[in-house]
Amino acid sequence: MVADRRQAESLAVRGDKPPRDSRVTRPEATPLPVPHPLAPLPGAPAAPRPENALTRLWRSFFSFKMPRRLKFTREGKYFVGITLGVGFAAINTGNNLLYLLLGMLLSLMVVSSVMSELSLRTLTVTRRLPTRAQVGRAHLVEIEVYNHKKRIPSYAIEVEDLRAGQPADKRCFFLKISPSSAQVAAYRRTPARRGRDRHTGFRIATRFPFGLFEKSREVMADGELVIYPAVDPVRLPPEDRGRALGGVGTAGRGTSDETYALRPMREGDDPRDIYWRKSAITSQMVLRERARETRPDVRLVIDVVRPKGSGDAFSQQFEKRIREVASRAVAHIKRGDGVVVATNLGEEARGDRNIGSDRILRFLALLDAVDEDRVQEIQERRGLSRGGPARTSGGHA
Repeated sequence: MVADRRQAESLAVRGDKPPRDSRVTRPEATPLPVPHPLAPLPGAPAAPRPENALTRLWRSFFSFKMPRRLKFTREGKYFVGITLGVGFAAINTGNNLLYLLLGMLLSLMVVSSVMSELSLRTLTVTRRLPTRAQVGRAHLVEIEVYNHKKRIPSYAIEVEDLRAGQPADKRCFFLKISPSSAQVAAYRRTPARRGRDRHTGFRIATRFPFGLFEKSREVMADGELVIYPAVDPVRLPPEDRGRALGGVGTAGRGTSDETYALRPMREGDDPRDIYWRKSAITSQMVLRERARETRPDVRLVIDVVRPKGSGDAFSQQFEKRIREVASRAVAHIKRGDGVVVATNLGEEARGDRNIGSDRILRFLALLDAVDEDRVQEIQERRGLSRGGPARTSGGHA
């Protein structure tokens, strides 16, 4: 084979063609590769290459957000200062005892970090709001913390209830929350203004175990409580018995001419109320109970249009008017009257002894003043007249 190769090389150098009976063979044809059934078709976009561990680590490093917040306490600041002083002294002197002391101080910081993290993990916080709240009256808000850990308890947990647009001033402290159990605490709050009180979440913090650092995390938990306006005691004028019939009155026994119910006559009943027609049919004395006289609803009107150029004086008068209307409405409902609270833009709410005063108080709690420039727009939207605010004439304010 070597001789044949040398002969072919010599012929190539001289320019001669190799003989036909030469043993030099042609290379065999290479077979075409068979495409994999899952391989992409030619011309199709290539599949994204899988990220390696270094790329994932680099991306996670830049997208990392601190899940915890760490704050130094007063004792923690002193402890860190002492640790830095011991560290500088150990480096300058090379004393092994100082290095040993520095290691002990640093180990306390590591232990504090690990144990506080264990206390904050897997905690669920829920809030229980009251059904109603009122300005100037204290109400309780319950906070429940559940520890989902199976074996490790949580110590020194402090929960702060966060509200939108207001400083967080109420906290609940839990000394120990056992594994797979819950603890409930409550705080008292007295609202100072009416309207919607929006709760946004909780701030869970702990200083366990040494009180050197305060580690905390925030949890989102929405909640809303409507604060009713304050209600003052009001003395109403004597009830007018000669008022015209109409409106919707409260059902019950009274002295009107209408029949409320029929019942057998008992000892001491007035014989003038005997229902003789029914008594003749049943062969026993049947008494007719009279219905209560109906009275028209008491209508209270509030002006919600804020004039141009009005300052804080209008806001103060507006809040004072809402408080006055709320007080009078509650007093009328307690006496048994039907009350309708309306605005000069067409909104209204009604209450009586049967349905209570919650509708009126909620309506007043969410009522806001409207600028004079927006009156026409609101009236067009509600289909009212366009000639200015519709003044409602009415009744007893």
